[in-house]
Amino acid sequence: MTHSPARIRLALLALALGGFGIGLTEFVAMGLLPNLAADLLPGVWAQSHEQANSQAGWIVSAYALGVVVGAPTIAAAAARFPRKQLLLACVAVFVFGTVASALLPTFGLVLVARFVAALPHGAYFGIAALVAASLMGPGKRGRGVALVLSGLTIANVIGVPTVTWLGQVAGWRVAYLAVAAVFLLTFAAIALVVPLQPGDPAATIRRELKIFGRVQVWLALLIGAVGFGGFFAVYTYVSPVVTTVTQLSPAVVPWALVAAGIGMTIGNFVGGRAADHNVMATLFICFGVFAVSLTGLALTAQNPVGLFVFLFLVGAAASALSPAIQTRLMDVAGDGQSLAAAINHSSLNIGNSLGAYLGGLTIAAGLGYLSPTWVGLLLCVPGVALALVALVLQRRSDRSEAARQVGLDEDPVLDRTLA
Repeated sequence: MTHSPARIRLALLALALGGFGIGLTEFVAMGLLPNLAADLLPGVWAQSHEQANSQAGWIVSAYALGVVVGAPTIAAAAARFPRKQLLLACVAVFVFGTVASALLPTFGLVLVARFVAALPHGAYFGIAALVAASLMGPGKRGRGVALVLSGLTIANVIGVPTVTWLGQVAGWRVAYLAVAAVFLLTFAAIALVVPLQPGDPAATIRRELKIFGRVQVWLALLIGAVGFGGFFAVYTYVSPVVTTVTQLSPAVVPWALVAAGIGMTIGNFVGGRAADHNVMATLFICFGVFAVSLTGLALTAQNPVGLFVFLFLVGAAASALSPAIQTRLMDVAGDGQSLAAAINHSSLNIGNSLGAYLGGLTIAAGLGYLSPTWVGLLLCVPGVALALVALVLQRRSDRSEAARQVGLDEDPVLDRTLA
């Protein structure tokens, strides 16, 4: 069915609004980490702020693990169902999990709520990416993916700093209730303007899971995990870096998040456009900029200018990776498009969990709040190595396919048989 340009724009905005809500629920913990630590871990906080902040980082890891579990499970099991209904079901779970995060009384229960809230994260983005790609048409998949992800990146410019400020003023629980309200609005928007799209009636769990037999799928997933591991090693601990390393007021934390968020927004659109031209080149360039940015942040974070400039660049480089990896997965997944579109977010959130965990380890070991930046830099090395392996294997495969086609063209017996 053909839809009007206005209907397409409204549908993309509704999908992006869901991404905006996901950006809020995923990233708001970073800006409010000390508030969460002080309220949910009062005993640890009284003994050591560093230990309490490190343990509160588990909230970030719990969300990330929920994404890792939920994305492949939901995507593989639900690929045959209508996409609009799946999106609405995902948003309903977001509402429930985020409200529970705001209301549950103990650290352990909040961890569980964050895990539950994260379960539909990858499936939502995966399904939304397929819907957007379908609406945008051929040759614009990278831009379609970037448009869906733009809600997440814009959240880091406007939403996360605003909700962080709200949490500092009114309490972190009020902040999470505000995020739940965004999801309620998303539910209404999707219900009203996103066109109906059927699922894949031929999809089965077995067919979807076949993508895990493809080496290039695993390489793309590992590249995403490593790349975002480096980003989240830094981003998880932005708040204590601002207040302890740069020695600025807590009121500056939202502005630091704005700097990173603007970088993420610009990087997302640049990465989407670049991926439509050359996915692999985009990956190499992103890792190069990422490494330089992390080094700059580690060396200049004591200075407010250095802090803001390099947070911007770190956010831009990391965010540009996402649409490139999403497009790469769709290129190499064969028939398993639904699962491939979703598991990108599993890999990114493995990186989320890994980065937050490794960064917390270095902080707890007494290496300081800038030590996660060096963790991120070290993770760039395997990221580039994996991209090189993927490129070499792709070129070998392309040469083999070209040779096979030449052989077919030059075989007159086979030509007559085919005729």
